[in-house]
Amino acid sequence: MKEWSLVMENHEFTEKTEQDDNTKIRDYKVVCAKLGLTMCVYFLCRLAAGWISDELSRVSDSLNDGVHSLIYSVVVIVLVYVIPILFAAFLLKSFKSYKGNYRTLYRKPKRLARALGTFPATIGFGHGTALLTLLISFLISRYIGSHTYIDDLFRPTVIEPSTDIASIIAMVFLLVVIAPVFEEFFTRGIMYDALKPYGTGMAILISSLLFGLMHGNLYMLFYTTAYGLALGYIRYATDSLFTVTILHAIVNSIGAGTLLLSSLVQMTNEENRVLNTINIIFILAVLVMIIVGVVVFISKIPAIRRYKIENAWADISPWRKTAWFLFSIPVIIMMVFAFNELSGFLLSDLLLK
Repeated sequence: MKEWSLVMENHEFTEKTEQDDNTKIRDYKVVCAKLGLTMCVYFLCRLAAGWISDELSRVSDSLNDGVHSLIYSVVVIVLVYVIPILFAAFLLKSFKSYKGNYRTLYRKPKRLARALGTFPATIGFGHGTALLTLLISFLISRYIGSHTYIDDLFRPTVIEPSTDIASIIAMVFLLVVIAPVFEEFFTRGIMYDALKPYGTGMAILISSLLFGLMHGNLYMLFYTTAYGLALGYIRYATDSLFTVTILHAIVNSIGAGTLLLSSLVQMTNEENRVLNTINIIFILAVLVMIIVGVVVFISKIPAIRRYKIENAWADISPWRKTAWFLFSIPVIIMMVFAFNELSGFLLSDLLLK
């Protein structure tokens, strides 16, 4: 009898384990679908923001440049950040999970100086990937031939300098304050936490990929995904959004600095030797910082390879988890929208017909 009861207990345990696994697989697939749907909403909102921007440009003659910049900034904040974040928080029930925990989410880590000290390696990995992508795109154009759509996909996103002070202030504020705060909360906050029960590694990988797709073309995809991976590991190590938000702001401040200096050159005089010299020194300093960062990152690769992250769902291989994510129908649709140059034209044609 004892042997029979042990057999029954083992059988019931096996059945319960299989049921739990099936439930977890189903829940994971639902989370992946919700993330894909959230990103579809994000890209639709971004297309809407682009359309509003075009409409504003048409009536810009009747608007002051400062007023135009203010309206555009508000449109970007509401459409590109607030609406997708609220949608994601509602869909993934983040309001309930974060209730009373916002201070914990942004608590200052004990080893803040050490966490911020990862900046050289982070910028080396991120900008190093950007330089590698530029090299690959150059080789493709040189040996395969130049094609307009491929060139557009690989072309870096450049923020045009402005001669209007209000426009410059608005853009710098968006880059250095708004983007880091909202994007980190969106990707390494809501998305990361939704995926974490299914493996921290997958949470870092998928949230980084989505972070990369948010930035548009292939050049920005590789560059920002690399940054996302670095920031994702720091998010895991510190268990806080505090450090990654600061690091994101510092990285964006490099682009803001370039924009500011270029705008000052345009505002004063393109032949202004002092400003041109400062601009050149700034660009050289950034290049040196990137080279040093690449060296620092390479030196840290052995330590990174030894660094193990916990896996709350080790029974399922990462390849299967990745496949379930990529072949989710909302994710497939989201991938089409990710390259908005193509999807935007297709959507416009469908709406106009």
